[in-house]
Amino acid sequence: MSTTQAGLGAVVVNRSVSVDGFIAGPGDDMSWAIRFMHEDRFPEVEARTGAMLIGRRTHDVSCAMAPEDTEYDGGPVFVLTHRPPEGAHPGVTFLTGALADAVATARAAAGGKALEVLGADLASQCLQQGLVDEVLVYVLPVLLGDGVRFSTSALGRVDLEPVEVQTSGPVTMLRFRVRR
Repeated sequence: MSTTQAGLGAVVVNRSVSVDGFIAGPGDDMSWAIRFMHEDRFPEVEARTGAMLIGRRTHDVSCAMAPEDTEYDGGPVFVLTHRPPEGAHPGVTFLTGALADAVATARAAAGGKALEVLGADLASQCLQQGLVDEVLVYVLPVLLGDGVRFSTSALGRVDLEPVEVQTSGPVTMLRFRVRR
């Protein structure tokens, strides 16, 4: 059974990954990925995205990055966290409730477009709870050797159905449907 409901877009785990399975290098380094993604390689993904739900660690890492490295109009940004930061964070809404409620809030804000889920821990939790429709992966031609893995070790098995393979320059995009 799909989680897609009438009027709501798909919930999509979206991430870049090294060939050896890392979404960030040691110390949460993202420079290796950014150099491949500066070009607008897959504009249809951004056009199809209506909101983003990210974990607190992912939010903190993006705050430390240069503004030009975080330019992406994926719609409203929601951060699910147990400890909202103090101070203003323009364009970001912090959510502290249950995971399913956070997904529902962000999906509603997506206006019928896809909700992107970013961050290894948050994505793993969403997959575990059956809240994800698709997994979108940008495979980048680099081996990192260490860093943040694609998913947490607690995720367990999730079966995927290949839907699409696309390349743009050195980047290969893989789209999978989550099998229920």
